[in-house]
Amino acid sequence: MNQQKKGLNTICTHVGEVVDEQFKGAISPLYMSTSYAFEDVDVKRYPRYFNTPNQEALCLKVAALEHAEAALIFGSGMAAVSTAMMAFLRAGDHIVLQRTLYGGTYNLVTEEFEKYGILYSFTDGLQPEDFEAKVQENTKVIYVETPSNPLLTITDLKAVADIAKKHGIVSMIDNTFASPVNQNPIDFGIDVVIHSATKYMGGHSDICAGAVASTEEYMERIFHLAKNFGGSLSDYTVWLLERSIKTMGIRVRAQNTNALQMAEYLHKHADIQNVYYPGLASHPDHELARKQMKGFGGMLSFELQDGFDASEFQKALQLIKSSMSLAGVESTVLSPTQTSHALLGAEERERQGIKDGLIRFSVGIEEVEDLIEDIEQALEKVRSTVVATTH
Repeated sequence: MNQQKKGLNTICTHVGEVVDEQFKGAISPLYMSTSYAFEDVDVKRYPRYFNTPNQEALCLKVAALEHAEAALIFGSGMAAVSTAMMAFLRAGDHIVLQRTLYGGTYNLVTEEFEKYGILYSFTDGLQPEDFEAKVQENTKVIYVETPSNPLLTITDLKAVADIAKKHGIVSMIDNTFASPVNQNPIDFGIDVVIHSATKYMGGHSDICAGAVASTEEYMERIFHLAKNFGGSLSDYTVWLLERSIKTMGIRVRAQNTNALQMAEYLHKHADIQNVYYPGLASHPDHELARKQMKGFGGMLSFELQDGFDASEFQKALQLIKSSMSLAGVESTVLSPTQTSHALLGAEERERQGIKDGLIRFSVGIEEVEDLIEDIEQALEKVRSTVVATTH
């Protein structure tokens, strides 16, 4: 049976296992060796070549999850992003990117590409015509991220893929916020899918990793650069990541449910000014999200009413953690202007609509009632401060 035809949780649990031939254990054995025989073997294994037993097996799982022919696992999300991009770009080439990107990706492009003679253009919006307008004769790649970080905007995957095919260029997506549970871009014609596997694939805030999935042809091209860049992942972390992915379907679907309930609660709250979540009917991209996503994800952002201090609100939370990353089973919040998008600069953040008071909320698997109770007590503390300062 085709591995990609199996159900999501079955793929998460069983595809890409290393079979324990010696002891018949129920889980993949861990091969920690960094040195393997080279004589009389079918494969010359070496960690930097992404082909140790645990690395190879996990790549099969990721490929199956993303409906791809092949995949690679990297040491971080940015290792995956940079290697995938650079595999298709050289001096004199041009890349089109949507402006609303993860801050690390934006920094990579704006701080490093000029050194290598690579040209780039950011779109003015997210409509198909915005991407088409930026395509040049030397354009080799279109790069998108949907849902976007941190405002959860949605990009039309099929439209972007069609534009790329029309012009003979490679389409790439950062699919981290959606995860393979909620969105499979290859089904819409996107060529290369990238993840920060630190996030939903890892899901427990204890792994740093990245992943790329595509066709055999494109992955071979990415591999040849990857082995020179050296962004491979240790086998122990590979083993931990496989363990984590086994529960990804269950975790992410629970986070989808919680995030929608939290978004609806915040949307109706008098102390909340704006809520950004594609699962809300009020979200401008809601219908597009419904067409290309199987679930709306565990991420949302919101802004408190004027006068409420976002920093003090986060400090007042007792259950929800103020934390730098996202997508763990525990709920977390952060201020993008101080963390993920701090290096963009105030002018660029304003251009993208990322306000100083914006709070990004990664919804976990706790009981919704407990999350609401925590937010209510934090709002009450901040509200008391606002009242005290206005009298």
